[in-house]
Amino acid sequence: MLTGKQKRYLRAMAHSLQPIFQVGKGGTNDHLVRHIEEAIEVRELIKVSVLNNCADDAKEIGVELAEQSSSELVQVIGKTIILYKPSQNHRQIELPN
Repeated sequence: MLTGKQKRYLRAMAHSLQPIFQVGKGGTNDHLVRHIEEAIEVRELIKVSVLNNCADDAKEIGVELAEQSSSELVQVIGKTIILYKPSQNHRQIELPN
């Protein structure tokens, strides 16, 4: 579980990132979750955007993606989801205590 200070730090880091995945009208699926797991292992911090044609709520999608990919939901702002998971092999981000 991330502390408030750690979430602020990650939000600041994620500010300059571009979303690398999009959730469309089909919603989430196993294929998307598998790709997110692979990307988050390499990058540790990713953004996912929810398209306008998606009927589901972005906050619900964020919680669902975090649970299925075993990552932490940092923030959902508008239709952008920020996920974080420390990498096993490619550790880049040092979180403050």
